[in-house]
Amino acid sequence: MGMVPREAPESAQCPSPSLASPNAKDVLRRKHKRKSRQHQRFMALKALLQEQGLLSPRREPGPSPLPTLPGAAPVTEATSSARQCLQAESGGAGCSRKPAPRDSAGPLPSKCVAIDCEMVGTGPRGRVSELARCSVVSYYGEVLYDKYVRPEMPIVDYRTRWSGITRQHMRKAIPFQVAQKEILKLLKGKVVVGHALHNDFQALKYTHPRGQTRDTTSVPSLLSQPGLHIRNRVSLKDLALQLLHKKIQVGQHGHSSVEDAVTAMELYRLVEVQWEQRVASSLRAPPEDREPDSSTDMEQYMEDQYWPEDLAQGTSGDSGEAPGRRE
Repeated sequence: MGMVPREAPESAQCPSPSLASPNAKDVLRRKHKRKSRQHQRFMALKALLQEQGLLSPRREPGPSPLPTLPGAAPVTEATSSARQCLQAESGGAGCSRKPAPRDSAGPLPSKCVAIDCEMVGTGPRGRVSELARCSVVSYYGEVLYDKYVRPEMPIVDYRTRWSGITRQHMRKAIPFQVAQKEILKLLKGKVVVGHALHNDFQALKYTHPRGQTRDTTSVPSLLSQPGLHIRNRVSLKDLALQLLHKKIQVGQHGHSSVEDAVTAMELYRLVEVQWEQRVASSLRAPPEDREPDSSTDMEQYMEDQYWPEDLAQGTSGDSGEAPGRRE
């Protein structure tokens, strides 16, 4: 009588999914760990700024006064934990502290984006700024849009030193009208964050509702004491270095609109609670008591302090000028 082969156990016939694709799980695990550490560093920095009195601690929902800059702030459990997180990061170890929940007063993350545009020069002597690249990122810094755009007029000055745009980039650029339609679709109904947004909206030939605009040139006023004199316009590069301890716009290849948009969103998130409290307070105030909208003051954006240093010293003559270009 012949031997009937026994069926292999079910586990032997169908290998476990976890054994089938170990590489995919490792990639997902590393990606999650990397994002988690980035968030931990961000929250730790935010808590340290609160401890130093540069930010007010997160409050319970309800009316509260605008933030001020006290002489000192008590060390709380949160800031102590934040210090441990920063020390652990510098030593390569992880941190088990869970991120604090978002304040419900501000817009939902899905309703908040940051934008940055790079411009080239067209028209007489290249003094007309036209859109050549636009990047839009989410609340968490994920790239939602990043495309090169072909201006409507011939390019006279690529402004590569600041814009990072070269002739080669224009080979894959899309027409302005197409880009404008795609970008405005992303911005519709969103709170838009950016630095010197006037320039971006002008390049897009678009006006966004003031109540849904968060221009990070306002960040210093949110961190200052009442009556303390500060510069009205601080470059994104300086704000990133002073508040985020992050160097941007370095090297000789020009700005990256993705990097600038991500940085603007990080600055917004750093002062989000104070900012949204101020917006809510402004909306409740009588019209005559509301602050003027400085984001549309075109003359302020053309002041010398907002130009690259070499252009500010001598703006009479060559085609390398970059009017309206923010740092």
